Amino acid sequence: MRDFAAIDFETANWNRESVCSVGVVIVREGKEAGRFYSLIRPTPNFYSRRCTEVHGLTREDTDGERLFPDVWREVAPLIEGLPLVAHNSVFDEGCLKAVFKVYGLDYPNYEFHCTCRASRRMFGRELPNHQLQTVAARCGYDLTLHHNALADAEACAVIAMEIL
Repeated sequence: MRDFAAIDFETANWNRESVCSVGVVIVREGKEAGRFYSLIRPTPNFYSRRCTEVHGLTREDTDGERLFPDVWREVAPLIEGLPLVAHNSVFDEGCLKAVFKVYGLDYPNYEFHCTCRASRRMFGRELPNHQLQTVAARCGYDLTLHHNALADAEACAVIAMEIL
């Protein structure tokens, strides 16, 4: 796969529609061609302690940020015509579908590919697990900012270029 957009969402709570940040890395001809990151004021606008422990974001970080539809108006043209790649794509695709539904937006049936599933096929038992940081390390990427949406999207892009 030489042309795609790696995408990652973080959520404020356990509701998939509560996206509070998005990271996107655009890959064309097998090389990074652009990136996008934004905080998002989530809906519903509350943070679970556990989610904050994972990604470090709080309500104070996102209260003044734009809502998803405003952010997505910037993302949509960047990813137009590209397949989307995510690590554990079920989560990220679920977030995207849920937040589209919350705002009454028509979901454009994005094509998703999963680097986690691809890792299981490619590396099997060679790895102790197929978590993003483990697979990224196997592909030569040091994911020191794990759970930052842009860093996770970048790691996903590196993995996808290696194994998809």
